[in-house]
Amino acid sequence: MTDTLTLRGVRPYDGGAPVDVVVRDRLIAAVAPSGTVPSRGEVVEGDGRWIGPAFWDAHVHFTQHVIRRRRLDLTETRSADDVLAIVRRARADGAPLTDGMLMGYGFRDGLWPVPASLAALEATVSDIPVVLVSGDLHCGWMNRAAAVRLGVEIDETGLLREGPWIGLLHSFDEASQLPAGAFAEAADAAAARGVVGIVEYEKTDNIAEWSARTAAGLTSLRADIAVWPDLLESVIAAGRRTGDVVDEAGLITFGRLKVVVDGSLNTRTAWCWDPYPGMDPGHPHACGMESVPIPELRRLLDRARGAGIEAAVHAIGDRANTEVLDTFEELGMKGVIEHAQLVRDDDFARFAQLGLIASVQPEHAMDDRDVADRHWSGRTGRAFAFGSLHRSGATLRLGSDAPVAPLDPWISLSAATARSRGDRDAWHPEQRLPLDVALAASVRTSLEVGQPADLVISDRDPYASDRDQLRSMPVAATLLGGRFTHRAL
Repeated sequence: MTDTLTLRGVRPYDGGAPVDVVVRDRLIAAVAPSGTVPSRGEVVEGDGRWIGPAFWDAHVHFTQHVIRRRRLDLTETRSADDVLAIVRRARADGAPLTDGMLMGYGFRDGLWPVPASLAALEATVSDIPVVLVSGDLHCGWMNRAAAVRLGVEIDETGLLREGPWIGLLHSFDEASQLPAGAFAEAADAAAARGVVGIVEYEKTDNIAEWSARTAAGLTSLRADIAVWPDLLESVIAAGRRTGDVVDEAGLITFGRLKVVVDGSLNTRTAWCWDPYPGMDPGHPHACGMESVPIPELRRLLDRARGAGIEAAVHAIGDRANTEVLDTFEELGMKGVIEHAQLVRDDDFARFAQLGLIASVQPEHAMDDRDVADRHWSGRTGRAFAFGSLHRSGATLRLGSDAPVAPLDPWISLSAATARSRGDRDAWHPEQRLPLDVALAASVRTSLEVGQPADLVISDRDPYASDRDQLRSMPVAATLLGGRFTHRAL
């Protein structure tokens, strides 16, 4: 590692003339007009490229992100027939199995003309277990062989949803079958897009797994790691508190308790005040699902707070957001609400009033705009309402929810500021974010003396880039604590 280096002739993202940035002992030691300070250590010519603080992805499921590469890719399917055609072809071609199962990822059934059925999947493949993971990770479609193998009961749809499914999803032994270096490769890929840190929400023993990864040489990412309720007591017994560094490399920090209060839009399990179209209002899940009862949420948050552990709560539907806001208010506790995809008008201002962070995933608005128009019809003016949250004074954090969306901050920035992609017009353009707000919500540091030298250098000026140029921004270099984790200059 170079203890001191000078990045010469780079232009700050916030405008102005080229500057030289001197890095010493992992910190920014100087930022001055180019040529006005002595160069120190290694000199790297920026040649007029643009520099800013490097990015954090505020919501990642890293193991799921890595292992999706081994699963059948279902992300471009638009119907059950599309999915079954891929499964049929994979079986005929002898596609590799994972622990004896054929695994797929990425279907979204919210707009399918014909719903999923166990009979259709059985007619396609019945001799081996087949498990297909939805794009939002909130349900799985499986055949009888898989249900027997996994010890679960499925109905005539073949779908398993929410709590029972999420527990099952994280029990699959796929990570152990990954090629050596797969996690480091994924971390390096993130660094190549300007990322220095992620907030890890994988449902596993993140302390043990991430400590082992950095010890094995994965040093291109920082990570704030979460604990789920099933491991909360063991973490408390070990004396872990939010902010504790948990690995020898000093890259991994213990973060928050993660609680999932409701489901998702695509599976129609997000907990809403109004029924989903076509649902019998008397059906117990007509308005979605309450995954963790609010009294239990209150108990968990209170328990965590008493042990010095902060909280991040998944809330997608408007009823879930109201209930979670109420709970934080009752406890007088600050924290993070993850997703906040549908919010009542009266609740936007409460995020700022209660000191809560809204952690949102802009690319989800692009993926889900059509399913939202159908299943949240008449309510989409307050769906994925990043602009309303910002105008109400809420603190925003941007992320991907990878693998649900790509682990790429430039894609998030484009989606947040344009609300469109491809040949489509902007969806609810009033909910767009200004670029400076989106950038601030994607970083943890600044280009100032004394700040950690977590930096990204890009080949284009973000402020002079259009929607598509932002999505495909070429990254020339990424530095984590003054150390290059990606270098293409």
